[in-house]
Amino acid sequence: MSIASVKALLLPILGTRYWGLGRVFLTQCPMPNAQCPIPYTMPRFLRLIINIVVLSALLLISQQVWAQVWRPVRGGIPFGISGMALIEQQSNTLDFLIAHDNKQKNQGRLAIIRIKGKNQPEYFPLTWPNNIELPIDLEALTSVPEKTKSSFIALSSSGKAYYIRLEPANKTISIIKEFNLPGIIQGNNFEAFGLQNIEGKLVAIWGHRGEGEQPATIFWGMFDLAKYQITLAGSANLKVPFPSGKVRHISDIKVDPVGIVYITSASDAGDDGPFQSAVYVAGYLGLRGNKIVWRQNPQLVPLYRSDYHKIEGMELVPGAEGGVIVGTDDENLGSYVYILGGSS
Repeated sequence: MSIASVKALLLPILGTRYWGLGRVFLTQCPMPNAQCPIPYTMPRFLRLIINIVVLSALLLISQQVWAQVWRPVRGGIPFGISGMALIEQQSNTLDFLIAHDNKQKNQGRLAIIRIKGKNQPEYFPLTWPNNIELPIDLEALTSVPEKTKSSFIALSSSGKAYYIRLEPANKTISIIKEFNLPGIIQGNNFEAFGLQNIEGKLVAIWGHRGEGEQPATIFWGMFDLAKYQITLAGSANLKVPFPSGKVRHISDIKVDPVGIVYITSASDAGDDGPFQSAVYVAGYLGLRGNKIVWRQNPQLVPLYRSDYHKIEGMELVPGAEGGVIVGTDDENLGSYVYILGGSS
């Protein structure tokens, strides 16, 4: 709410007044039988009372709005969120594993964030194992649905994947296996990866981001977890209606248990923005016999859009306290999280 709106609320109480910076002027003299200077300067005490009322109103409004706004995680380029996956969901707390798309040795790759009630997210950096070469440009994260809550796969932009085991209690990770996506060609830039158990089959879906007039490409296939091997089954191109310009048509992807595929899209004009993003239902993955069937949404409808943030991470959180949670890589402005459909 603006100062003008607050003024409109206070005018019936205080009478007809003009508002200035530092003092208030009356159009009617408070001493009708006396000669008043024009304009009449309100006594200091009354001005103080009005200032307190205005400040209290603004603070109350800001508290109400805060429950519906983005929550900052960390500031600066090294802390952008490029992927996220749910670790654990309790009654009032959500824990997520997040990825950073860093490339330097002294920069983090993975971290845990905890969102508890309406509090600011807590951030816990994780140390990459010394016996495994540091990944370059991690861009996606997904949990492994057939395993415990501590199993994840992280994907780099080059298509190299890391099977990760997390020990949430002591906040350590181990790398179980490194492997590559199938069918990688020169120019692929992967920003999205998801896994889901659909009708008893573990299905993988991932995306080359595309840019501008170049469409994104969605790939899908069966994942043999025992062999850490994905068999490519098909692909399709996709372009989103929003954002426009220098848009990455797919910046993350997730699929729910019935096969509905969600994507995020983002545009990036530079390290200081401006940024734009949107969330879409891209289509449906199903099984016909042992064959994966992809049905692409012919009319993409933005379920959510932002003119201020670059969404690069997304997770689907079930239940009354859940929603579609998104995380941002806002470059110099750091990272934020927001729950679409979450309680306010």
